[in-house]
Amino acid sequence: MTTITDPKIGSWYKDVENDLTFKVVALEETDATIEVQYVNGDIGEYDTDSWYSSTFDFIEAPEDWSAPFDEIETDDLGYSDTDTHIKPDQEDINISDILDN
Repeated sequence: MTTITDPKIGSWYKDVENDLTFKVVALEETDATIEVQYVNGDIGEYDTDSWYSSTFDFIEAPEDWSAPFDEIETDDLGYSDTDTHIKPDQEDINISDILDN
């Protein structure tokens, strides 16, 4: 089995043969390399020939992919909604207070 998917920055892949999970972090066109970051935080690199001759498969992001990164900021996780959603007091609820006008 060889890789049939093109590398895409921000996408997650699994090296089926070596049981490694990684994310593509950069594509270098000048030297035809693909930079990756493994789920344990290590950085690696593949040339395009080795990419397409390897056993990489596209996967969803691991559930706890941020574990190996120190001092990660909320913005680095891929979302920016930091609003807290407070449940209204059920006795004093008024639908017009909840709906955006």
